[in-house]
Amino acid sequence: MSPLFDTILIANRGEIACRIIRTARVLGIRTIAVYSDADADAMHVALADQAIAIGPAPARESYLSTSHILAAARQSGAQAIHPGYGFLSENPDFADACAAAGIVFIGPPASAMRAMGSKSAAKSLMQNFAVPLVPGYHGDDQSIATLTAEAHKIGLPLLVKASAGGGGKGMRIVERYEDFADAITRAKNEALSSFGDDHVLIERFLSRPRHIEIQVFADTHGQVVSLFERDCSIQRRYQKIIEEAPAPFMTPQRRHAMGEAACRAARAVDYVGAGTVEFIVEGDAFYFMEMNTRLQVEHPVTEMITGLDLVEWQLRIAAGQPLPLTADDLSITGHALEVRIYAEDPQRDFAPSIGRLRHFHPPETSDHVRLDSGVRQGDDISIHYDPMIAKLITWGETRADALRHLAGALADFEILGVHTNIDLLRRIIAHEAFAAGQFDTGFIAQHAALLHEDRSTIPDHALCAAIAYKLATQTKFADPADPYSPWAAPSLWRISGPAYQDFWAQMGDSRQRLRAIVQSPDAFTLEHESAAHQVRYRFDENHLHLSVNGFHQSARVICDQNLVDIFIAGHHHKLELVDPLAPPPQKAARAGLVLAPMPGKILEIAVQAGDNVAENAVLLVMEAMKMQMRVTAPAAGIVAHIACAVGDLVDDGAELIRLEAPHP
Repeated sequence: MSPLFDTILIANRGEIACRIIRTARVLGIRTIAVYSDADADAMHVALADQAIAIGPAPARESYLSTSHILAAARQSGAQAIHPGYGFLSENPDFADACAAAGIVFIGPPASAMRAMGSKSAAKSLMQNFAVPLVPGYHGDDQSIATLTAEAHKIGLPLLVKASAGGGGKGMRIVERYEDFADAITRAKNEALSSFGDDHVLIERFLSRPRHIEIQVFADTHGQVVSLFERDCSIQRRYQKIIEEAPAPFMTPQRRHAMGEAACRAARAVDYVGAGTVEFIVEGDAFYFMEMNTRLQVEHPVTEMITGLDLVEWQLRIAAGQPLPLTADDLSITGHALEVRIYAEDPQRDFAPSIGRLRHFHPPETSDHVRLDSGVRQGDDISIHYDPMIAKLITWGETRADALRHLAGALADFEILGVHTNIDLLRRIIAHEAFAAGQFDTGFIAQHAALLHEDRSTIPDHALCAAIAYKLATQTKFADPADPYSPWAAPSLWRISGPAYQDFWAQMGDSRQRLRAIVQSPDAFTLEHESAAHQVRYRFDENHLHLSVNGFHQSARVICDQNLVDIFIAGHHHKLELVDPLAPPPQKAARAGLVLAPMPGKILEIAVQAGDNVAENAVLLVMEAMKMQMRVTAPAAGIVAHIACAVGDLVDDGAELIRLEAPHP
């Protein structure tokens, strides 16, 4: 049997690099991390045996630089490079460069990546190997006339997709022919920006499909196996946020048929290593969508139901060893789910959120709960990279068991410093349709109410927790001239009547008084509007054991000056305690102002000063964290001022364009 490598370099970052490092360490393989200037203090840098700087923060100057990566490999003496998933993992030119440098690329041959890297070419190839396809056009003639003619042949609704790449970039749904030309233009621009290739394909859009992918592995000895399926139907912006294995509706017959089709797809390109063949399923039919020639973000659910380490399989196959198991040796045990924790705001169309993780408290891990993450408390979520913070994976004997473990783990996940999708994930998995396995790729759109969270009110038990924290941590301000002054002690004593303290809470546009009437060092009555609550508490660091009207709960309270964050009963609430004498905050004069919905880069400005624009007209296009967003006019008006230029990096909330009311 061929020996494993002594040293590998990991050409990636974050949780991806950390995941690979952990397996390499178990196998006794030395790891070399690479890092950009933005990642000098990152977790993957600390975990690796050695770390080498490779350039500035922008990925194209560091993690996407073949010359920088290969120079680091030569410097470290690495025998092989693991590209992770993303960045250079599906770049055949990089694989060729590794081979030319005498370094093993831990992934498929460059020829297989080229064959599958173009969705159009891949679909033509799959047709020859009896892998079912959705009706569509995958040709090289990219003229708008040809594309339009083919669109009319296929019929509505249509899906426009970038031929190179994935992740929802360069993808548009077209429901009216008059929108087709604009969809093609936008898809091509986004594809060119993301992948350097503006080739697109068009196909029939299936309105209620499920997204099912098959994990395949192949070795250099001619063996190909399927490691079963994953259901990745819960998506936002065409990107997966919840994955599970096995698929809830799968029958043994369909599993066998899809597994055989996936293996045929791999054999068609002489595949080697880990790959994922993605299908869309509607009714009794399934259709080839694409093949990802790498390990997938969601591979942990496959590991949880098979008991295998897929990164170990990658390393062994790249070293020339045969597949560790045959198809007959493989079986499914239990059920697993994975959710992706993103730094984003679901209520702002999933706009990425950047900032420092001032509080990061993940759930406890166990045989049922796994966490894959590459960040720690104090780390920054940067504009330069993907906004995923962590992956939370749970396993159970049944799907219901795995869901129960997932609900508990999400309730224990606490993050401050950025917006996250944790509450949305909790609402999704609690939805009766999801619990019953009745969902498709349109689930979030079909249940749009899931996106809306009321942030303007705070339940009374959370208010009680916040005030208990403030009372327990009152600061004593001693006067150096009279350190024994009774006025320095926060006893709340009053010359007549009970001891009390008033707090003023800012909730949306209104302020409310909260009066805490203190009975003892660990008890008070909270008067709030017309209600009164009897509160007892025991405080331990940031953890509160709370009794409100005899009902016991635990809470964690984090205070940053007047801002109070409360984690209680699995929910996160924010409260601002304000000076009652300070004037209420004035709303910015927003009429006519078009503000940046997220931090990002201005890619295109579609208007000029003096232009008349209609409501919802596209004003500009910006990009952040691998996503493009069109910024539109909130109302009809005249462009009075443009405060940005193409190429500018703008902050969240920055003024972009000012509109004036149209002339009467």
